[in-house]
Amino acid sequence: MAAITKTTMAAVAATIGMAIVIGSALGFEHIGGYIPCALCLMQRNPYYIGIPLGILAIVSSMLRLPVWITKTLLVAIGLLMVVGAGMGVYHSGVEWQFWEGPASCSITAAGAGATGGDILAQLNEVKGPSCTEATLRVLGLSFAGWNVLTSIALAAIAFWGATRKTA
Repeated sequence: MAAITKTTMAAVAATIGMAIVIGSALGFEHIGGYIPCALCLMQRNPYYIGIPLGILAIVSSMLRLPVWITKTLLVAIGLLMVVGAGMGVYHSGVEWQFWEGPASCSITAAGAGATGGDILAQLNEVKGPSCTEATLRVLGLSFAGWNVLTSIALAAIAFWGATRKTA
């Protein structure tokens, strides 16, 4: 049986890491009751794209497909995580009032029990959370701040795996 390569280990670590991050975000939302703002939801997209790419990278490595396939997938994951880190920096800046957030920072949603005639009126009454206020800070960092750190770490793992020489 052949040894597991560093590229395979990086693909597994990055994929598990992305799954843990997105699982944590969903846990805070559905179990903890933290309703995500528009920017929070946008920051999840690199993970939603990256996890399937990570699974493909693992499969391609385990099936011993040409190594460039796995490495290309790892580069794509790394780039997605860099984009995710950038989104987190932007969101953190909005929270710290360094710059203005987008107009979508206050999302609207229909209230419970909406009836046909007053749905449009209720859309304007019920507001989602603002992107400008962190709902929770842990060790001084909001969810967006933690996303920056985890995205950078996951990008580093992916790029490290993509640059390993094959034996």
